[in-house]
Amino acid sequence: MKKLLIFIIIIGLLVCGYFIFKDKSDNSKLTKVTVGEVTHSIFYAPQYVADALGYFEEEGIDAEITLISGADKVTSAVLSGDVEIGFCGSEATIYVYNEGEKDYLVNFAGLTKKDGSFLVAREKNNNFKLEDLKDKHIIGGREGERVVNL
Repeated sequence: MKKLLIFIIIIGLLVCGYFIFKDKSDNSKLTKVTVGEVTHSIFYAPQYVADALGYFEEEGIDAEITLISGADKVTSAVLSGDVEIGFCGSEATIYVYNEGEKDYLVNFAGLTKKDGSFLVAREKNNNFKLEDLKDKHIIGGREGERVVNL
């Protein structure tokens, strides 16, 4: 009797576990779209929030967001078909077009008007002035940017 009771409990736990941990999204009905972004940026925050809150799935999109460092690499990924959408500056698409390629990219959206930057500090400063940067080091946010001594 004990063996039968243990067997029933184990089967019950397995069935409950299946329904608790099974993937509830039916990705077979979603359109797969791969997005390559040149950098992780605060400017893409709306995209990250939409992805985290499931808005893409609600619209029938299975969005895979991947980091591809360098506009030239993003452009290559779009041209090769590895990604459907690339987030990068327009300079790489202009280079491809100017080379006379028949299969060139078309920029269809501008997410930012300028390449912005943010100045952050370790301690809060309610009365910040640009003069506060004198004799400080500023480190660039992307690979290859240099430290600036002010």
